[in-house]
Amino acid sequence: MLGLARRRIASKGSSTIFGRARASGLSDAGAAVEKEIITHSRTCGSIRSISHLVPSSRPVQLKPVREVFGIQSLDITLKAWSRTFSSDSGDVVDVVVPYMGESITDGTLAKLLKNVGDNVAVDEPIAQVETDKVTIDVASPEAGVIVKFVAKEGDTVEPGAKVAVISKSGEGVTAHVAPSQTPSPTPEKVSEEKPKPKVEAAPVEKKPQTPPPPPPKRSASEPQLPPKDRERRIPMPRLRKRVATRLKDSQNTFAMLTTFNEVDMTNLMTLRSDYKDAFVEKHGVKLGLMSGFVKAAVNGLQNQPIINAVIDGDDIIYRDYIDISVAVGTPKGLVVPVIRGADTMNFAQIEKTINSLAKKANDGTISIDEMAGGTFTISNGGVYGSLLSTPIINPPQSAILGMHSIVSRPMVVGGNIVARPMMYLALTYDHRLIDGREAVFFLRRIKDVIEDPRRLLLDI
Repeated sequence: MLGLARRRIASKGSSTIFGRARASGLSDAGAAVEKEIITHSRTCGSIRSISHLVPSSRPVQLKPVREVFGIQSLDITLKAWSRTFSSDSGDVVDVVVPYMGESITDGTLAKLLKNVGDNVAVDEPIAQVETDKVTIDVASPEAGVIVKFVAKEGDTVEPGAKVAVISKSGEGVTAHVAPSQTPSPTPEKVSEEKPKPKVEAAPVEKKPQTPPPPPPKRSASEPQLPPKDRERRIPMPRLRKRVATRLKDSQNTFAMLTTFNEVDMTNLMTLRSDYKDAFVEKHGVKLGLMSGFVKAAVNGLQNQPIINAVIDGDDIIYRDYIDISVAVGTPKGLVVPVIRGADTMNFAQIEKTINSLAKKANDGTISIDEMAGGTFTISNGGVYGSLLSTPIINPPQSAILGMHSIVSRPMVVGGNIVARPMMYLALTYDHRLIDGREAVFFLRRIKDVIEDPRRLLLDI
């Protein structure tokens, strides 16, 4: 007759113990009893699974088993499969790709900063992952020695993917030795066959061969391909591929139209010249021209809110906040950090934000959140000497303002011809949403504020 006994013991601490016993032939004193005891801490920090077989009148013998165990905490019972018993001491640590942002699903392992056998400290970068927007460091979670790299340069990796393995104690790490380039000589096989007597063949008369026809001459209209030894082929960086994709999507989505105007920079440049020293002394940052254009753009967007709006399906979304994106060129490509709440900032706050974002963009330390969003973009091609251009809309925005170089040109002022520092302005907008009338009014507002900055103080 089979019997089943079940017991439950609840300790006074923070753990709960379940005991289970199965007996076969309880009347037989020599019958083996199999018990399983599992202890679980309510903190869920660790779970110890110990299974043992207790024969009658014999010492305890441990054997690994796999069973279903229960966890009871706060009246909730969970079930999971326990792993087989392991003697792993926790010396080996995996280095994984960190979370890279809500809109980024993968990246390219651009560079390995360490080699196998190198010592690393906690949070020391060992690799770099290049995403569509930024380059992210993969840091070591523990101090130790690199055992091996699981991924190699050029691989596509996702957040959580294993990149390397680190040993905290440094045990089992062998120095990386490059394989020898010269193969070891192999012993020559000695032929056991006896040499066969040579048989002279009868001479065969060779027929005269006709020379091949000369290759056809290329016509002058055919393109002459450059020689291969003067070409270089390199993989396109992910940032450049992302920029190319977004630009093409913008061209295919928007009905883009560009309107132009010109602005006299005399008064804004005079304002900066008169107060630049006092501005630096009080705020600790230089007064530039970009802050004036950001303030002018904010004023223009408040007067023409359709420029700050966006199409979403069959609806138009009017955004009652103004986040200005500023295009920044970096050695790796173009990035567009965002000045959030630009309509609530003064000149000093705007200058400090621009300087901070530009520094991070050039250092490659800018985060995804600092480039996400934006309701309107300002691009300054004048820093590179551009006289005139037609900027492309930054999706999902509806317009972009292009600044250009300042050139002294003759202008008619009060009936007299005088030299003035002039700049061309270009506004590219989505003509599906914005009519030419609103675009021209917006540019005129930019022109009026830049040519007379006192309008900002009087709100006229």
